[in-house]
Amino acid sequence: QVQLVESGGGSVQAGGSLQLSCVASGFTESRYRMAWFRLPPGSAREAVAAIYTNNRTFYSDSVMGRFNVSRSGGETKMYLQMNTVKPEDIGVYYCAFGRVAGGAWYRERDYQYWGQGAEVTVSS
Repeated sequence: QVQLVESGGGSVQAGGSLQLSCVASGFTESRYRMAWFRLPPGSAREAVAAIYTNNRTFYSDSVMGRFNVSRSGGETKMYLQMNTVKPEDIGVYYCAFGRVAGGAWYRERDYQYWGQGAEVTVSS
C-alpha cells in the first residue's frame, strides 16, 4: 500500500514563496508519476504539476514559470516550490501517486493513491 504524507503547508504572503513536500512509501513500481493537485475554496480539484520517473515535468498554465516540481535523489520525496505566490493559489494541496500506464498527468483518475492534503493560505 502506497502512503503519501504532505508537509510544508501554511500561510504565505502574496508574492512570497513556500515549499511543499511529499514523502512516498510502500511502493514497488519502478515507473510511476507523482503529482500535485489543489482544491481551491468552492472549486473543483485541479492539477498543478507532475513529475515522472524519467524526471519529465508538467505544469498547469496557471503555475507555469512560478512553481517547480522536483524529487529528491532517493526518489521517495517530491517537492513543490511555489514562487511568486498569488491569492488564487490558495487551497488544499494534495500529493498523488500513479502507475504509468497511459493516462494523462492532469487526470485525477489516473492516480491511485492520495495524501491527506496540506492547506495553503495566501495573504495580500
